[in-house]
This record gives sequence, C-alpha cells and structure tokens, in this order.
Amino acid sequence: MAVVRDGTGTVAIVRAYWSQVHPVFMLPPLAASLFGVILAGTLEVGLAATHLGAIFAAVYTAHVKDGYVDFHVRGEDDDHPLTERGCRIGLVLSTSTFAACCLALFAFVDWIAVALTVPTWIIAYFHAPQLDTNPLSATTGYPLGIALSLLGGFYVQAGTLALVPVGFALVFLVLLSGIKVIDDAQDYEYDRSIRKRTVAVALGRQRADGVAYSLLISALLLVVGFAAARVFPPSAMLAALAFAAVAVFARRASPDIATMLLIRGSYVFLAVLVFAVWFEPLAGLL
Repeated sequence: MAVVRDGTGTVAIVRAYWSQVHPVFMLPPLAASLFGVILAGTLEVGLAATHLGAIFAAVYTAHVKDGYVDFHVRGEDDDHPLTERGCRIGLVLSTSTFAACCLALFAFVDWIAVALTVPTWIIAYFHAPQLDTNPLSATTGYPLGIALSLLGGFYVQAGTLALVPVGFALVFLVLLSGIKVIDDAQDYEYDRSIRKRTVAVALGRQRADGVAYSLLISALLLVVGFAAARVFPPSAMLAALAFAAVAVFARRASPDIATMLLIRGSYVFLAVLVFAVWFEPLAGLL
C-alpha cells in the first residue's frame, strides 16, 4: 500500500515526510529547550541534543496527526501529501523516536526529566481531534508545550528546577496563549460552522480580541514584575518593551496580519530575553 498520495519512489516519500516539518511552529519549542539550557548555565551536549530530539519528535507527531485528522477524518484540508497508512507510519516513527529519547533521559538524568517531557507528546498527539475542540485546551496546548520544553531543557542540565525558569515558562504560557487566541480568530467563520469551540467562537470576535490582548499585557507585566523583584535580570524589561511595540501595530491589524506580526514578535521577544540573560547589559546600572 502507498504511503504518499502523489508520486512514487524514495524521493517522493522523503519529500512527503519532510513536508510535515513546519519551521514556523517547530522552532519556538526547540528554541525554548535551548533557552532552558542557557538559563541553567551549563551545557551537556548529549543531554541537550536528546531533549531537543524528544521535543522535535513531539511537534512532528502533532503535525502528522493534525494533517491526518484535518484531511482524512474531518475533510477540512484540500490536500495532504500522505495517505492514511503514510500518516500512521509517520506517527509510529515519531513516537518511537520520542520514546527512545525519553528512555535516554531516564537513564542519564532521572524520572523527573521524563515527567517534564512526556506531556509534550500527549499534548501533540491528542491536540486533534480532542484538545482542539475546547476553548481552554485549544488555546493553551501549544503554549504549554513550549513552557514544558523550557523547563525540561533547564532540568536536564541542572538536575533541578528554580524560580527563574518557572517564571519564564509562565510568561511564555500566558504570552503565547494570547497569540493563539488571535490566531484562532482567523478561522472564526469555519470553526463556527463545524462547532469547533475556540475562544473566538465561544465568546465572539470582539470579546476574544479583548481576552487575547489582556493575556499579552499580563505576560509583559509579569516580565516587568519579575525583573523588578530581581528574579529576572533587569534587562529582561527590554524584551517586554520590544514586544509591546509589535503588539501596538498588531492591535490595529486583521487577525491574519496580527498573528504574523505577533509570532515574529515572539521571536524577537525570545531573542532579547536570551541577550538579557546571557549578557545582563543593565546589571551595573540598576
């Protein structure tokens, strides 16, 4: 039985499976894992690579499962490169890779490292069609996965948790949940037609917009509060200012443009946080 819908041969198969790698959505969880390493202040390359492998496998699982559900089950998508069998093989391979990474983390770190990592696969696999039909889980699934990636990246290096990574994980959870609410508003009409209960469908576009920006503001205030309490380096406030500038422009844009701006703004936010933690440029001034 075929595993790809168009084409034959090894090249077609590789191309079809490679198409399930979506850098825009994969890079933030991987970057969060590396940010956890930076916060830990130590680097065991093998452990970092193992955790990155687990996170990559989890997000890949989400993409293959979402594609399978949206095309083969719900009929939402117009096309998909993999057949049903191809999707199942992809899920087996990604899940096996994830399991192997978790076994390595258990052997070389401990069970807590595994406990922080396994939920990322659970969120990924059950996002569709279970978690994406509830406003809360549809909104927080991806952000929670990123928060867990950060905590796991820190833990596999430090062997413990601390207030700093927990604080950053909380900030990312709140910030990215706000972006997700705006992202889901792009599909308001369609989601409403199939009774898919995103925040926009449950509350209406205008109220959902208010919820989204309330979450974004709350995340930035958390950064300022943690910086004022010296949990974060004072220069972390620069990240809040940078993202706030992007949010001002996004506030007046359509949902699709706002999502594009805010996602890229979140990359800038993370980059400035990395700079702030690594170099602490304002440490001698405040």
